[in-house]
Amino acid sequence: MLRTSSAAYLLARARTPEPPELADIAWLKALLPNERERALADLKVVQVEGGELLCRVGRPATYWFGVIDGLLKMSNDTAIGVPITFTGIAPGGWFGEGTVIKREAYRYNIQALRKSLVAGLTVETFHWLLDRSIPFNRFIVQQLNERLGQFIAAREIDRLGDPDARVARSLAALFHPILYPNVGSLLRITQQELGYLVGLSRQRVNEALSRLGVSEAIRVEYGGVRVLDLERLRGYGMR
Repeated sequence: MLRTSSAAYLLARARTPEPPELADIAWLKALLPNERERALADLKVVQVEGGELLCRVGRPATYWFGVIDGLLKMSNDTAIGVPITFTGIAPGGWFGEGTVIKREAYRYNIQALRKSLVAGLTVETFHWLLDRSIPFNRFIVQQLNERLGQFIAAREIDRLGDPDARVARSLAALFHPILYPNVGSLLRITQQELGYLVGLSRQRVNEALSRLGVSEAIRVEYGGVRVLDLERLRGYGMR
C-alpha cells in the first residue's frame, strides 16, 4: 500500500540520531573535527513506515538521505502508469546526491518496503561540506561512480529473460559493499519484498532462490538471504 506524507510531517517526527546510529554512517568518520561538528548538528533520523513515501516525483530535494535500517525502493511510473523499479536501497546506502547537487526536484519516488530508519542531512550542509571537505568529495565521487555502474547493470537485468538470473543479479546489487556497506553477508529481505524489486511474483522468486541455493551462491535463512559467493551471484546466467 502506498502512503504519502508531507515533508513537514516527516520532519515533525524526526529526532537527533543516537551514537549507535551515527556509527553506521560511513562518510561521517572521514570528516575533519569542524566538518564533523557541523554534520552532527544537522543530521536527523526519522522512522518511515512500510508503504510510506520518503521522496516523491516533483518535490524539491531538501535533504540527502541514507538508510540506517530497513529497505527502500526507488521507482517511477511510465507515461501509461506502469511502475518501474530502478533499485532497492539497503542499510548503509545513501542516495540522491545527484539531485541534491543540482538542487532539482525528485525524478523518482522513494518508498519504504518495510518500517525503516532513515537519516537526513540538509541540502545546505551537504553543499557546505562539498565546498570544504576533500574526504566528503571523495565519498560523493565514489558514490556517483558506483551508482552509475549499478544503473548500467540494472539495464542489463531488465533485458534478461531468465527470471533466475534477474533475481541473482538484483540480489547481488543489494550486497554491493560500497553502496550498502552495512549489509554484510546477510540481507534482511522477504520473498515478497524481493518480488517488488525485481518485478516477479513471490512464487517465482521462491523458485529462483531455491535454484540459487542449490548452486551454493546463496543460503536462505530465517528472515533473509545470506550470500555465499557474491561473484557467482553477479555473473549468474552469463554465457
